[in-house]
Amino acid sequence: MSYPTIGDGHKTGGRVVLPGTTRFGCPEGYDPAIWQARVDLAACYHLCNAFDFNEGICNHLTVMVPGTTDRFLCIPYGLMWDEVTASNLLLLDESGTILEGEGPVQGAAVALHGPIHAARREAARVIFHTHQPWFTALACIKAGGLRMFHPDACIYADRVGFDPMYTGNWPMGTIVGSLSEGERLLRVPELKNKDMCFLANHGTLQISSSIEEALFDCFNVERLCKEQVHAMMYASPFRELTREQITSLRAKYERTRRAMVTRSLSSTSRHTSSTPASQHDHGSRCILRCFR
Repeated sequence: MSYPTIGDGHKTGGRVVLPGTTRFGCPEGYDPAIWQARVDLAACYHLCNAFDFNEGICNHLTVMVPGTTDRFLCIPYGLMWDEVTASNLLLLDESGTILEGEGPVQGAAVALHGPIHAARREAARVIFHTHQPWFTALACIKAGGLRMFHPDACIYADRVGFDPMYTGNWPMGTIVGSLSEGERLLRVPELKNKDMCFLANHGTLQISSSIEEALFDCFNVERLCKEQVHAMMYASPFRELTREQITSLRAKYERTRRAMVTRSLSSTSRHTSSTPASQHDHGSRCILRCFR
């Protein structure tokens, strides 16, 4: 199956191409904040790859470029997730124009991520679109979505949305159709202001304000979905927490979540300062250590 792409992998035009080898960390003259975003996003690709959340060369994780509201970083189409480095990520604008990097970008990355980054801005600095197994399983059944069956799930009360319509990964089979699909998702009432989205018969759309929150929620919700599927295997009626229990537990567990994310930020800073610069280009191990 051939997926629509944007850009030509053999032509760079006016794009900036970063050095292929960055043994000494951030290239001279390059913005350190953007470089750190590259390092962190590359680490996300490697970490999600280690847990089999990827689907070959498909799916995409993006982060908004620091200091902007209309540019984001994304994997070049054709790379496996364990091949991603800080220097080979593409820098795009919201229309899909490639400003830095070599290779094309998959049209779906622009379709799903561009409009949401632009519309939700600070609340959507990081977007993960995956077909991770347990999350996706609950997007493919009528009684799907995350149920409030366990205290760990309560922090996602009122944050989970389910898009009930599957229009195809490539509506009308064109880039234009795909881009209109991304805009459609912003208009779906069930997804309004939601950040853990089940896309019917398709996969996930996970929206976060930071890399650390994105990783925490990605792994936590996948584990909850797995537990839910296991519970649904039994004929016994499904037990759900009461609204009063959910409200009480949500406040307590959100404090725990916030403390874990803050600890991860602190640990990331410590590991970054002691990690050889050569490891940064391959998505430094710091985030991997924080979430093991």
